[in-house]
Amino acid sequence: MKVLLVDDHVLIREALRGVLKELKDGVTILEAPDCAQAMRLIVEHPDLSLILLDLNLPDRDGFVCLGELRERYPAISIVVLSGFHDRANVIRVLDLGAMGFIPKTAPREVMVNALRLVFSGGIYIPPEILIREAAATPAQVSQRRPMSSGNLGLTERQIEVLALMMQGKSNKAICRVLDLAEPTVKNHVTAILKALNVTNRTEAVIAVAALGWDLPQAPKA
Repeated sequence: MKVLLVDDHVLIREALRGVLKELKDGVTILEAPDCAQAMRLIVEHPDLSLILLDLNLPDRDGFVCLGELRERYPAISIVVLSGFHDRANVIRVLDLGAMGFIPKTAPREVMVNALRLVFSGGIYIPPEILIREAAATPAQVSQRRPMSSGNLGLTERQIEVLALMMQGKSNKAICRVLDLAEPTVKNHVTAILKALNVTNRTEAVIAVAALGWDLPQAPKA
């Protein structure tokens, strides 16, 4: 497994190296201090599995870099690390297709668990974001979305689609995994958003994570 660390702070990269070696035996770790070097390394190592990306890069806006990486290399998972973990930044990162957002201020144990979740196919969202999402009164929550996956009113296939959405899969990727036509997947996603009473995929991911639903294992690609 190859992982690319993109951060201009040597100490941050050193800490991440330790976390990755704790999680994965034999992991190959590449490092880049900026977006330009990262792009060169990706070309040289097309078998990269994961990119850990800082948003505050010296040569490029981190959000722009993330968007370009997701467009050019959709098969590589990307997790953002940043000291600026307000709700707006987390949502923007997830909207751009990242598999998670890990605050740089997070303790080592949190980073380990976050990356373990990503390696298992999940999306990591900072707990404080989920706490704020679930902080409404029970009446407000019940008005917005159901409290369990069992009473969503979704079909078994739609639950499978939701499980894949929780892995950050695009509609096209879901089509391939489930062998469905793209219009069919779009209809399923629309039904899921309506059932959750949210307006987009990012809100759906946050809502499901905040409520702690135990979804069935997503089908393998």
